[in-house]
Amino acid sequence: MNPVDLRTHIPHPARIYDYLLGGKDNFQADRDAANRIVEDWPTLPVSMRANRDFMSRVAHYMAADLGMRQFLDVGTGLPTPPNLHEIVQDVTPDARVVYADNDPIVLVHARALLTGTPAGRTAYIDADLRDPGKILGSAELTDTLDLTQPVAVSLLAILHYVLDDQEAQRIINTLLEPLAPGSVLALSTATTDTAPETSQGVAVANAQGITSKARTRAEVEALFTGLALVDPGVALVHRWRPNPQAGTLDDTQVQMYGGVAIKR
Repeated sequence: MNPVDLRTHIPHPARIYDYLLGGKDNFQADRDAANRIVEDWPTLPVSMRANRDFMSRVAHYMAADLGMRQFLDVGTGLPTPPNLHEIVQDVTPDARVVYADNDPIVLVHARALLTGTPAGRTAYIDADLRDPGKILGSAELTDTLDLTQPVAVSLLAILHYVLDDQEAQRIINTLLEPLAPGSVLALSTATTDTAPETSQGVAVANAQGITSKARTRAEVEALFTGLALVDPGVALVHRWRPNPQAGTLDDTQVQMYGGVAIKR
């Protein structure tokens, strides 16, 4: 593998996320940026953890309740146990998982995403969310997943970096169009509905080059157009089929909506 330029002097979304979750794969520029954002968005670390817990519940639900055996996770982020493949392969050891991300720090750690069960398979694609055609056409995907059978696509905490709603919808439609009926979309994305004052934190992040868009519940629901949302529909991530831990959070602490829907 060729050396990867991590540009450690420039704050990076994946490393900021890692820092706020208590990880160690970050640099001073990331920590400084995160601390400035949190000054105006103090609940951000809680919200990020709530989203990570949402991922765990959603992955288990898709494998155990919906019977999914194939998964495409786009915008994977830094490996943080339990990773999606660990959750779904605990339910179904022969589950197949393809991860896709274009963050250089994630590429460095990609081997940690390739340690699945002997019966299952995992693969990693170095590709941009904004080029879904490249993801679908990659050898890593076509060698791992059978697109004639349902696939679960997860876009978790990534679409808020796509500022244009039409572009976000294009990405979703392109990823789902070739997939078999019964395929599933899981997504989560940022909002300021529950704490409008956190919009200043979004502005601080944007000023540091971490550009993102907070969406209303109606705007998030629109991203599922043409799909059948499962109960409870689009909800704050800690309210989506909560476990006891998630139920202890107050709505004002969480600025992420999430949902799961099925392609008919």
